[in-house]
Amino acid sequence: MLWLACALLAIGSDAAHAAEWDLVVRHALIVDGTGKPAVPGELAVRGGRIAALGSTVAGAGTREIDAGGLVLAPGFVDVHTHAEDILRGPDAVNFVRMGVTTVIVGNCGASLLDVAGFFRDLESAHPAINVGTLVGHNAVRGQVMGSSFMRPPTDDELAKMRGLLEKAMRDGAMGLSSGLIYLPGKYAQTEELIDLAKVAARHHGLYASHVRDEQAGLPEALQEAFRIGREAGLPVELSHLKLSGNLIQEQPAETVAALDRAKAAGLTTQVVEALAAARRSGLRVTQDLYGYSSTYGFLERLLPKALQGETPEALGKRLADPATRTQLAADMKAELLAAGRTDYSHVVLVNPRRYRSLKNLGVPEATRQRRGTDSLDAQIDLMLGILQNGGATIILYEMSEDELRPLLQLPETMIASDSGAFQGSGELRHPRNYGSAARILARYVRTEKLLPLPEAVRKMTSLPATTFQIKDRGELRVGAWADLVIFDPATVQDRSTYAAPNQPATGFRAVIVNGVVAAENDAQTTGRGGRPVRRGQ
Repeated sequence: MLWLACALLAIGSDAAHAAEWDLVVRHALIVDGTGKPAVPGELAVRGGRIAALGSTVAGAGTREIDAGGLVLAPGFVDVHTHAEDILRGPDAVNFVRMGVTTVIVGNCGASLLDVAGFFRDLESAHPAINVGTLVGHNAVRGQVMGSSFMRPPTDDELAKMRGLLEKAMRDGAMGLSSGLIYLPGKYAQTEELIDLAKVAARHHGLYASHVRDEQAGLPEALQEAFRIGREAGLPVELSHLKLSGNLIQEQPAETVAALDRAKAAGLTTQVVEALAAARRSGLRVTQDLYGYSSTYGFLERLLPKALQGETPEALGKRLADPATRTQLAADMKAELLAAGRTDYSHVVLVNPRRYRSLKNLGVPEATRQRRGTDSLDAQIDLMLGILQNGGATIILYEMSEDELRPLLQLPETMIASDSGAFQGSGELRHPRNYGSAARILARYVRTEKLLPLPEAVRKMTSLPATTFQIKDRGELRVGAWADLVIFDPATVQDRSTYAAPNQPATGFRAVIVNGVVAAENDAQTTGRGGRPVRRGQ
């Protein structure tokens, strides 16, 4: 019987060795997220973390994936999202299918305030991806000041705002975000933001800002963000950095001819120099952007700047007054012509709430359908009518790739989508929601060779993880969480377009979150291994 016991022990030992790892990725080209050149290698996962990494990994895995020479990289970290809706869409299809394994929500000043409760809900929901959050200045300000926000807060109100921010930071928020073109943050003075940013600084958080102006006033808006960072003593993160107000190459040739390229190039140079000067002064500054020369927003954005951010009620009252409406139309026309445009062909009505027949039409086409003419006056009148009746979301073709590329190449630039979390197709939205990360790899790495592959991966992995203090993510190393993406650099592609934006990216062999396979061979699985991500944890 002794020989039988020894035999059984040997068999048990072999069986244990056969399943030494939960998951092994074989025959990969490893791009580790640090910017180092790619090297062939293999990786093993145990307990949701990377347990072995090298040229080869001995021992078998319960599950093995043969990468076949494809790139193995850390899962992408998207630091600028509006995926607070992830509890309604925990599969996060759009993120998973383009290799994103971690997102940061609470940007542009809009966030949930109960961070601890949000994280508890995430733990129960088991989303497909990891989620961290900022705490939004607009959310804090709105909670304390209510509808009386067109003024500075009282000392008591400011103390209450500090208290809300303090609790959110203690509960694991990454820092304070602001959206200074939105209500109620539009009415906040710089000193108020400095005061609140000091709370985030005490917890080693950062200040992420959608600055007050993304057009000609961008250099001045950046200086305000830099001042907040310096006086509060914390790093500054510039949200979806862009130079808006210019036309893009995809517009008709006669329209593009009206663009003052020299002026645009000069503004780009000013921005790059301002960023460099701030860093030379000792301020830690990073920025994120998406690789598209258009943006998604609200129709109110086309109003004169003084009226942007008005409440719907206040705007409705203005538009109901004939004299005010006539003056507003004249101001809009003057601003458009001064920008070198002759119409609103750069604007698509994505979702005009009470004009459903105009959905997904350009403004001139929509005006012809509704007014029988596409004159500029008729276009403006139609848009004011839409604003008076519920408003609309829009896509704005108002940037240039010539301005995007220099910003994309800066070492401190991260890639982000500015997206929510989507389960399926839904209504037409911006193509960045499904294609942002893949577009960088396809267009700017493979086709244009603007970025080397290891650098592009760094911008989507270790740089955001380090900037937002996301521990043990964004890098392939033993002990890090097993957030992994395997993709084919020769075929990875964003399929999302302006006409059909809800098309998932392709070229991904596997997307793995905390050791759980969330997507395989360009198809979503039922695996949901995501978890809350708290600052520094």
